[in-house]
Order: sequence, then C-alpha cells, then structure tokens
Amino acid sequence: MTTTTAEKSGQFRLGDREVNRIGYGAMQLAGPHVMGPPADRDAAIAVLRRAVELGVNHIDTSDYYGPYVVNELIREALHPYPDNLVLVTKVGALRTPEGDWPEALSADELRQAVHDNLDHLGVDAIDTVNLRLPGFAEPVERSLAEPFETLADLQQEGLIRHLGVSNVTAQMLAEAQEIAPVACVQNHYNLVHRQDDALIDALAREGIPYVPFFPLGGFTPLQSAALETVARRLEASPMQVALAWLLARSPNLLLIPGTSSVAHLEENLGAAALVLGPRELEELDQIGGAPTP
Repeated sequence: MTTTTAEKSGQFRLGDREVNRIGYGAMQLAGPHVMGPPADRDAAIAVLRRAVELGVNHIDTSDYYGPYVVNELIREALHPYPDNLVLVTKVGALRTPEGDWPEALSADELRQAVHDNLDHLGVDAIDTVNLRLPGFAEPVERSLAEPFETLADLQQEGLIRHLGVSNVTAQMLAEAQEIAPVACVQNHYNLVHRQDDALIDALAREGIPYVPFFPLGGFTPLQSAALETVARRLEASPMQVALAWLLARSPNLLLIPGTSSVAHLEENLGAAALVLGPRELEELDQIGGAPTP
C-alpha cells in the first residue's frame, strides 16, 4: 500500500474520525482579501483535487470566505466527497462589501450560517463547525454561552456532528465544555507566537486536537532570518520548517496550511517528511523564546 504525502505526518482523532495531521486551509482560494472569485477557477479546483490525491482528509473552510465562493469551489471540485474526508467550517462572522468581518453571533445569524454552509457544501450535516469569536488573531475574553448553545441545539437537530471553538482563551473553552463536548480548538499559534503552550498541553492530555493558524504570522525580520538559516541547512523552505516544528511540538496539533498553488501545496505537504534533529529543535525553540507557562 502506498503511503501518501499527508499520511507520513501521522494521524490524530478529530471528532469521531482519524485525520492526517497535515490538512488544507481553503481560505486562499477566494479572490484578493478573501473576497470574490479566484483569478483562476480551474487552478483552485486543481489545488483541491490534488490535496485529496496526496492524502489530505481534513479541509478547513467557511461560508464567509468569498463569501460563499470557497465552499462552492469545494463542492464543485470534490462532491460527492470521499468517505474519509472531514470538512470543518466556521461561523460567527459576516463579510461586508467593503471586506470587513463584523461578528454575527445572534441565534438567527448562526442558524442561517449553518444552513448556508450546508447548502453551499452540498451536505446534510457538517462534520465540525467552529464557533469563531471576535478578535484579530488574539481572543477577546467574553462569554460564548449563548452562541455556543445555539450551535449545540443545531447539533441536537442533526445538522452538525461535532463542535469546535476558535480564537478563544482557556476560560472561554472551559465555558464551552460545560455546554457541549468540544472537538477541537483553532487559535493563533506558531514558532514565535506561543501564548497557547499551556493550553496545547492541556488539550493533548484530554485528546482534543489544536489547530493553529498563521504558521508564519508575526515573525520579525531577525526571527525570519534565523528560520531561513535552519531551512537552508535542511534544504527546505522556511514554511516547511515552521510546519515541521509544529508537527514536532505536540501530537495533537493538526495543521491547515493554505495556498492557491499546487506547487506550494506539494511543498507544504512535504513538511511531513522533514526530520528536525535536536540541534534544529533547539535553535528553533530559541527563535520563539521559552514556552509561556
């Protein structure tokens, strides 16, 4: 049996399914600023199909990418979906014609968002829906009880299989867990942005996956240069090294690097085969500083 690129990174359970630890984030398939259609629709379709060919079985999306554009591309490229493909979407925001991302957390807005995702993806139930809370890359401490209860009701109605949360603090996660089981947490985390170190370790003990976004976001020029030094030594790209570090960080990290290019997709999935030795791990940890307790 041939092992595909994504499978080399190992697997972890997301909800009731085992998924390969490198998945695909579909946001970049929309047009500029995540608005409108892609410049090359055929190329976007090709990326999605190539991802599945290479073993990706976890695709992260949202109906507010475009809006609607990305989910429609996913449906066109992959429907009827492979039995092992897990589709994860997020709700909690809208897009304005100006490209803003206002929150949309009322019960009516969340119900409409779930039904829109169902329609545009062409499914009767969504594998996982993340409740995305406001804040640009950083969570804003607030109660999520009312919106999460709405999603829990939709789960009871059979429209959602599993629930997740995105852009949350540990306290907000705990509040969600009092309402319904949380299948995953999606937050800002990478080599240099490590505020969630303790949360990742706690989730690992509970068997809950953590899905980091912005794998290269927030790097200073000096940090980028240090990353590039390690990458050159390993004859890899900086993104591959950053992704490989995340894979090595904890077994419950599920990665969703995004791209609109087949070549970059294949490069990102190549991180699964990149081995970081003790020297590289030490150097990379020094770039990011000591873990936050």
